[in-house]
Amino acid sequence: MALGFLWYGPLFGKMWMKLSGMTKEKMEEAKKKGMTTGYILSFVGALVMAYVPSHSLVFASSYTKVMGVSAGIMAGFWSWLGFVAPVTLSSILWDGKSWNLWILNNGYHLLQLLIMGTILSAWK
Repeated sequence: MALGFLWYGPLFGKMWMKLSGMTKEKMEEAKKKGMTTGYILSFVGALVMAYVPSHSLVFASSYTKVMGVSAGIMAGFWSWLGFVAPVTLSSILWDGKSWNLWILNNGYHLLQLLIMGTILSAWK
């Protein structure tokens, strides 16, 4: 959640708003509707997302004999490349979104999974 706040806030917030077609008016409208449900669902999604690399980490460590942070980074990267990148590619192919928005969003997801993998590898 902290990474998302930084990524879509001070680091790349203005770029994301421009690329996604979000306006300040739309943001205010979303705030008025209440964003609590969105934050709760995002948190649950992040927990589910962390659960999968935790298992990938076990399999990667036993299969490749790579341990520690390297295994965590490998599990995070391959989870992103195998699941997130291909699925989000449809936003460009079918929804007419730009490559720049895809890169921005996928940079976030990649970093998120790398951090998760690193934390999980240090934790285990």
